[in-house]
Amino acid sequence: LTLSEVKEVQGEAGDFTAKITKKARYVDSEACIGCDACFDPCPVSLPNAFEEGLGERKAIYISCPGALPNVPAIDTENCVRFKGEDCNLCQEACMFEAIDFDQKDEEIEVRVSAIIVATGYDLLDVSQIPGVEYSETGSVHTAMEMERLYASNGPTGGKIVLRSGKEPTSAAIVHCVGREEVGYCSAVCCMYSFKFVHYLADKLPEIKLYEFVSDLCIPGKRYQAFYEKLKDKVQITRFQNLAMSQQDGTPTISFQTPSGEDDTLEVDMVILAPAIVPAKGATELAEVLGIRRGEAGFYGTELGSLSGVDSGREGVYLAGCVQGPKDIARSITQADAAVGRLLASMD
Repeated sequence: LTLSEVKEVQGEAGDFTAKITKKARYVDSEACIGCDACFDPCPVSLPNAFEEGLGERKAIYISCPGALPNVPAIDTENCVRFKGEDCNLCQEACMFEAIDFDQKDEEIEVRVSAIIVATGYDLLDVSQIPGVEYSETGSVHTAMEMERLYASNGPTGGKIVLRSGKEPTSAAIVHCVGREEVGYCSAVCCMYSFKFVHYLADKLPEIKLYEFVSDLCIPGKRYQAFYEKLKDKVQITRFQNLAMSQQDGTPTISFQTPSGEDDTLEVDMVILAPAIVPAKGATELAEVLGIRRGEAGFYGTELGSLSGVDSGREGVYLAGCVQGPKDIARSITQADAAVGRLLASMD
């Protein structure tokens, strides 16, 4: 169920009833063929959240390439029609009469035997961290922005460029951004930061690369082999008390070495690896489900449980970053374990 939110969960393991608000899409899913003809006529252009603000979308849009169902929805907060103006351009453009401004939100109930909570994560808002000179117009980017720049279906077609449109000749990747604020290691940042070295060296062979680390988390022999392959392509510097500034769009990194010496580095581009934090709405969902949250706001497993997936409420299981920062492999392993516990409980 897309565009939906769980509002209430009652019952017990084997017989839960979930009340769900399913928001109106204002597009008939059966009539729409996903042709996108309704996009161009829309007079509204907005920053595209999936593209981390590096691209734009319309008030009628599909959340991301490959989204299912391949049916757009109308953003009523920004659609001029829902703001009181007389506009039906998207409706006129649809030859299949799929645009339905009269759709209403629905309240539905589903009965289920068990629940698996897999809400994912968010990244810490780096604009709120002291000493981090991030803005949506400068040359400091977040890790997720870097992913979209490299993607062939991203806002630049896979070309790594600054917001000015120029290719960077030097780039610094800063680890552990926000670690002191959240109080824990996010576990996956070191390896995806070295993946960015691979990205940048592949697309821009002449680029000078720097990594600023407070420490390194490289678990397992496969990750170690990846690190060994890439470490000679980048200058790795351990830092203390790092801060950034920008002048005329050029970032300068000021830092202390472990020996206490002050130093600076000027580069064309900075890429930040922000801390992983609980997903938006995780607090409210925990209250709806009647389960506890653990350290730092992530969901805690049942005290004394050895399974690693029990939430403390029978029939409700956890998987992935809802419980804490994890890489894809660990998330899949925990999802398998959650399904195993679910099936065992139904015997």
